Order: sequence, then structure tokens, then C-alpha cells
Amino acid sequence: MSEDDLEVVFAQFDAVNRRDFARAMELYDEDVVLIVPPVSPGEGNVFEAGRFEGKEAVGRWFGNWFQAFDADYRFDIEETEDLGHAIYLFARHRGRGRASGVEVHGENAYLYRVRNGKVVRIGFFAGREQAMTAAALPEWSAGETD
Repeated sequence: MSEDDLEVVFAQFDAVNRRDFARAMELYDEDVVLIVPPVSPGEGNVFEAGRFEGKEAVGRWFGNWFQAFDADYRFDIEETEDLGHAIYLFARHRGRGRASGVEVHGENAYLYRVRNGKVVRIGFFAGREQAMTAAALPEWSAGETD
């Protein structure tokens, strides 16, 4: 991974925080893959776990997720690490529920792979340990074609 690849990931988070979803989507490859693992009871909640393939499916997943929150929902990146074959990122997120107005917050670890200036793979993880375990798997470390 290069500094340019990291800038693509930062630009994607910045676009999301500004609610410029069109710009965020421009940063995804047509064949982007999103991996959202199921959560264990007590770990939090995501709308839909699974593997989502292609820009349209990934955009739909993120759109469904963001519909649950007010426009103030944002991400604060706290840590990044270049793993060579992927980018590790840890971010906290916070805002208010759209229907309830209740303040919500969470944190996730992520793996990103960027190729030719576009995000080609994203993985969500409960924490650093899970992300690093996944980073050693062939689909992340061996440069699987996405």
C-alpha cells in the first residue's frame, strides 16, 4: 500500500462525514467487496452481515445503514497502519438515531485494500485482534483478485 492508497481511504471517510455519498461512491471500484461479519450477542448490532459484491450492493448496504442515523453521524479515525497488502484502520463513530434521537456511538476496526486509486475490499471487525487475524488470511494477504 502507498501513501496515495491511504489518502483514498481518508477521502472516503471525509466524504461520508460531509454526507457527500456520491463522492464516497466514486472512490469504490466497480467490483468492490464489503465483508461484514456477524456479531456475537453483546458486541453491538449491524443491519446485515455478509459478503456484498459490486458497487451497487455495497452502496445499498451503506445507504441502508446510514438511513438509521441523523445527518450528524460521523467517524473519527484514531489509528491507521500500512500492512503492505492492506490498510488497517480503527475509528470511533457517533451521532443520533434518526427515529429515536438517542445518541449512539461505536467503534470498529477495518481493513481496506486499494488498487489503482479505488477501494476494492473493505472488512469490518470488532477490534484490532480480529482485523489482524483476518489480515493474515489468503483473501487479504495473498492479494486475492476481488
